[in-house]
Amino acid sequence: MQTINLERAFDEVTEHWSPKVVGRVNDQYVKVAKVKGELTWHKHDDEDELFQVVRGRLVIQFEGGRDVVLNPGEFCVVPKGVMHNPVAEEECWIVLIETVTTKHTGDVVMEKTRSIEEQLG
Repeated sequence: MQTINLERAFDEVTEHWSPKVVGRVNDQYVKVAKVKGELTWHKHDDEDELFQVVRGRLVIQFEGGRDVVLNPGEFCVVPKGVMHNPVAEEECWIVLIETVTTKHTGDVVMEKTRSIEEQLG
């Protein structure tokens, strides 16, 4: 058992959209990431995904034109199978909780996509 200091965990994140695994609860990874700009439209067919904002502001765009705005201390669960695109105009720090099988950008592979091995490193 160990404690995780989120401030120090975020210090280890040097690239935007490059989540780092900082813990595991059963079959869920707890990840931290710094984000800025736009990721990509994608979905996770079999897994829900939790986004919690620690610092900054995150907009999660959903298919159909609905946006969810998250400020520090707020979180949103994206249900499995739902197309979404996270966007941050300025740098935003987030905590993600995802099943260990969750692919970073779903079935979309792009320059920003990170493998689980990269996220664990």
